[in-house]
Amino acid sequence: MKKAIVLLSGGLDSATALYVAREEGFDELYALTFLYGQRHDRELSSARAIARAAGVKEHQVVKLPLHQWGHSALTDADAPLPEGTINPDGTPATYVPARNLVFLAVAASYADATGIADIFIGVSQVDYSGYVDCREPFIRAMEEAINAGTELGVNGGRRVRVHAPFLHASKAEEISLGRRLGVDYSLTWSCYEGGVRPCGRCDSCLLRAKAFREAGVEDIFKEPGDEDQEAV
Repeated sequence: MKKAIVLLSGGLDSATALYVAREEGFDELYALTFLYGQRHDRELSSARAIARAAGVKEHQVVKLPLHQWGHSALTDADAPLPEGTINPDGTPATYVPARNLVFLAVAASYADATGIADIFIGVSQVDYSGYVDCREPFIRAMEEAINAGTELGVNGGRRVRVHAPFLHASKAEEISLGRRLGVDYSLTWSCYEGGVRPCGRCDSCLLRAKAFREAGVEDIFKEPGDEDQEAV
């Protein structure tokens, strides 16, 4: 039995990473979803739906108070959400300070406790590469730190691997792969806003629309648990 931990936000990147892990022979999957003080928790219902659809063995929801020090449009309720700046110069306003570093550190603790030596994260440095914690040097450095700072890495007899299968792939390429693997993208949530359906205006919605358009695939949204679908 091959086991893997997948960071599952409820978005299309993490959903595809979950199915890639399964495709690569990891037949027992453990998902971690983080509530870090983001402006809404709508993506949590998507994460749960995706985990059920993929047959995840265990789905942990972890609360982290990253909103306490703010400095991100995703956690500061009064900060304007960016619209129309898909390719920003510099760091986007939606960057949450060291978010992926914290997420991978928690995943490392989970890995150390469970003896699971493979961690999947759906980051990419191709699309929206203004996020400093989505780059290959960071991923490789975190992998080294995890192996140097966990019982599993030091004395467990196995090297912990951080898998980032989309580091050098565009979102359109990712969607094409996910379609082949059977990802139900109608369950995923990308919008920076909460609510019943995506706003279609924020940067994340625009980036998602661009990716589906380039992949030649219609984007269908479905509220988890509902049968009705509508194109977005």
